[in-house]
Amino acid sequence: MSADATQTQSPSKYDRLITAARAVPLAPTIVVHPCDETSLRGAVESAQAGIIRPILVGPDTKIRDTASRHSLDIGAFEIVDTRHSDESATRGVELIHAGRGELLMKGSLHTDELMRAVTAKAGGLRTERRISHVFVMDVPAYAETIFVTDAAINIFPDLDAKRDIIQNAIDLYVQAGFGKSPRVAILSAVETVTSKIPSTIEAAALCKMADRGQITGGVLDGPLAFDNAIDQEAARIKGIKSEVAGRAQILVVPDLESGNMLAKNLAYFAKADGAGIVLGARVPVILTSRADSPRARMASCAVAALYANARRQHAPTIAA
Repeated sequence: MSADATQTQSPSKYDRLITAARAVPLAPTIVVHPCDETSLRGAVESAQAGIIRPILVGPDTKIRDTASRHSLDIGAFEIVDTRHSDESATRGVELIHAGRGELLMKGSLHTDELMRAVTAKAGGLRTERRISHVFVMDVPAYAETIFVTDAAINIFPDLDAKRDIIQNAIDLYVQAGFGKSPRVAILSAVETVTSKIPSTIEAAALCKMADRGQITGGVLDGPLAFDNAIDQEAARIKGIKSEVAGRAQILVVPDLESGNMLAKNLAYFAKADGAGIVLGARVPVILTSRADSPRARMASCAVAALYANARRQHAPTIAA
């Protein structure tokens, strides 16, 4: 499944991803408040595809009514009854603490509601790592599976937050089986360092942090403008010579606004699918949108399941 082996794009990137996820053990997944067709269907179809084993957390009556209206078979799934979406989020996090699930999946509640429970100082799922979001994008015109980060969680990340954002993305890329030593482009408006554009200074600092071992597992370059990051001819014309320029696999954006616009431009202009996953918490969090295609929803589950499997294999063994 290495991105390096992917040829000029066919619509098979996500298909290979889903196939790989079927080959690992089912990931027990806490699905929080799946009370509409889109979210419940995503959980059901991902289970039918052999990727996750859902535990549905939400108002029992609403979930069963939704399943009945849309002919979705949830007979094999456990339902944990709650009164409303806020309680669903809290209960879902509690089930993770209780060891019932390896993944957390967003249902029909607002992202803010779920993430409040995830990031709560008391009883949440925080770790020492900054929580961040990655879009795993299948862009038809690009030979690589491309990561865009962070386009959903951190609005104006500082240098320390960006260090964690990059490390989260590298860890996902490697551990989920996309390949080794991903090429990381730190984006700005230009490819030269200038005090007039602070993101260029941060890009240079992040590259030096990688040189000093503060970011590991990937090859970084920046600042790079978007064209220099993904197009080899554009990089050649500008005289940029690096392992990353023109062949980036992870795109690190300056802030949430630019990342969100980039991801949506790829989705609507380039007809890309985007699988969404939140990293840096105790378990991967699957974030999907109502606008996601069924294949993108299943790919989000597949990425998270592959990552969970890698984490499971590297978990420390406790002696009896």
